[in-house]
Amino acid sequence: MRTVRPAKLTQSRRGPDSDRGPSAPALCGIIFIDAQNRVSVITDTAAQILGLSAIGRPRMLKAFPAPLQKMIAEARSSSRAILHRKIDLSLASRDTISLQLITVRATNGKKSSPVTVVLQDLTSHARAEHALRRLDRLATLGTLSAGIAHEIRNALVVGKTFFDLLLKKHEDADLVDLVRRELARIDSLVSQMLRFTGPAKPTFSELRLHDLLNHSLRLVERQLSDKSIQLDRAYSASSDLLRGDDYQLEQAFVNLLLNAIEAMGPGGRLKVTTQTVISSPRRRAALHSAEPARLRVTIQDDGIGITRENIGRLFGPFFSTKNGGTGLGLSITRRIIQEHGGVISVKSKPNQGAAFQILLPLLAEKTSSVN
Repeated sequence: MRTVRPAKLTQSRRGPDSDRGPSAPALCGIIFIDAQNRVSVITDTAAQILGLSAIGRPRMLKAFPAPLQKMIAEARSSSRAILHRKIDLSLASRDTISLQLITVRATNGKKSSPVTVVLQDLTSHARAEHALRRLDRLATLGTLSAGIAHEIRNALVVGKTFFDLLLKKHEDADLVDLVRRELARIDSLVSQMLRFTGPAKPTFSELRLHDLLNHSLRLVERQLSDKSIQLDRAYSASSDLLRGDDYQLEQAFVNLLLNAIEAMGPGGRLKVTTQTVISSPRRRAALHSAEPARLRVTIQDDGIGITRENIGRLFGPFFSTKNGGTGLGLSITRRIIQEHGGVISVKSKPNQGAAFQILLPLLAEKTSSVN
């Protein structure tokens, strides 16, 4: 049999479906394996699907991924063609791909007969289906949240009335202010849930971030005490004046603090620091603007850390490494920081703790003139 040499494949660094939308037609390729298990024909598209370069394409069947070899062996042992079989392949050069295969053996009556394989790449379609399922889950969550929020708000009206009467008789003024503030925050959160289909924008006002951090830390005092965690607080930022929604920022910081506490064992150390970050003159000139200084908040723990593969998925909805976790805490936290014109990032290694950094734009301090 004459060996057909495939044309050279010009392949970009991106995967074959990196710039194809969900509605793009699926790629199809053909491979022909002869009776001696040699690769007689492999089309450019088949090579592209399998992530093979122009040089070094496999000449023998054994060089193909094991699931593909298994399919060809099954086709040889059957008198019927295998139609529309779906398999997933993990390739070194690409992420896992989803394929639909058709395998047909030549009817020459011999066991080791030639086999033709038709590959169809369904990866982009599988990703589109995954995205649709995820959107469906988000829509369901929104409906559920709105129903729960409605019931909580009804109960909260009665609860607030009772607490107001009770707090008037309480002698601890700090505790009274704390409870009232938290009740107002719950009311604000419930209102946002009720407006889930059109999320409420933050209500901005001038605030001092160091005061907000201190308040957030007070809310997690019991959790720190229960695990005997040492708290190191170092506010080095020269200014902490910014515009923001104190309830939403508090929610973001409490989320990060609770995550840090949960990641640590007894006797751990939690560091909360702030620094002023001023852009270099070169960066400001490149942006053609007087970019405002920013405040960096770092929340660092010495806990179990985060694996490299999980860092990229950490802020996505429904991703959680905790048993029973919703996977929404860090997603909500990132949205809040972004709505305040900031960015959040994380640095971590397994068993070496994690450091979350938040950058927020600062306001210029007001100077009072003396006559």
